[in-house]
Amino acid sequence: MAGRAEAVESMEQLAVGWRALVLDRDAAADVRDLPGIAVRWADCRFAFWNCVTLTEADADAGLLAQRLGEAAEIMRAKEHPGFLWLFEDLLDPEARAGARSAAEKAGFTYAFPGTGMAGDLLPLPEPSHPELTFVRVTTDEQVRAYADLNARAYGFPLEDGRDGLVGSALWTSQVYAYLGVRDGVPVTCAATVETDGRLFVVLVATDPRWERRGYGEAVTRKALYEGGRATGLTRATLHATAAGAPVYPRIGFEPNTPIHFYGLKD
Repeated sequence: MAGRAEAVESMEQLAVGWRALVLDRDAAADVRDLPGIAVRWADCRFAFWNCVTLTEADADAGLLAQRLGEAAEIMRAKEHPGFLWLFEDLLDPEARAGARSAAEKAGFTYAFPGTGMAGDLLPLPEPSHPELTFVRVTTDEQVRAYADLNARAYGFPLEDGRDGLVGSALWTSQVYAYLGVRDGVPVTCAATVETDGRLFVVLVATDPRWERRGYGEAVTRKALYEGGRATGLTRATLHATAAGAPVYPRIGFEPNTPIHFYGLKD
């Protein structure tokens, strides 16, 4: 794992990138920057657009407990569920060791793990895959297909995914979003968006029926290639789920911090 500076970068990419994406979903979204907490909450049915993260480096156990309690109160006031993102390497060793129990005490339940990653990896060679055609997302129909792939991949109802993306102008213009199409059917997707001097990879998904064929890696390379070509940026960042974590180092990403996702207890 890398040092604290890389963990700060990973957290800040979320805070900056999610601000734009959440405001795209709802211009009245809650995007407050509070002491030690960034709120990025559209309060929509797409849970990834409902986000709170802790932002202080070297937080000790006492400060962590305080911020977790404050984050839980923020989330309890919302209509729709979402996630607390906890970047492990922002915590001091004692806080890190007790983070799970502190989160549970504050009213959270562990959802799933992730990994922050980054790399100075651009430009990439133009990608290809023998079974896929790459199509940039430019129409409402393609945005819907992108949303549906994410819903299927992450186990959300289709309407929840559509509530997060359908109708977006950002996703058909400023986001370099691509579908991987097999025999006329979208089966995988990935996107990059310029975020504070980096290309931020977001919402990579593959239809579960078509996993383990290299589709996710191929379409991620395409989104990076086109985003890099358009912006001239050389550094890229992402937040990987457990399923994606083995894939991204093959592209050139290096892990920097474990991420832990929490939801509120019922």
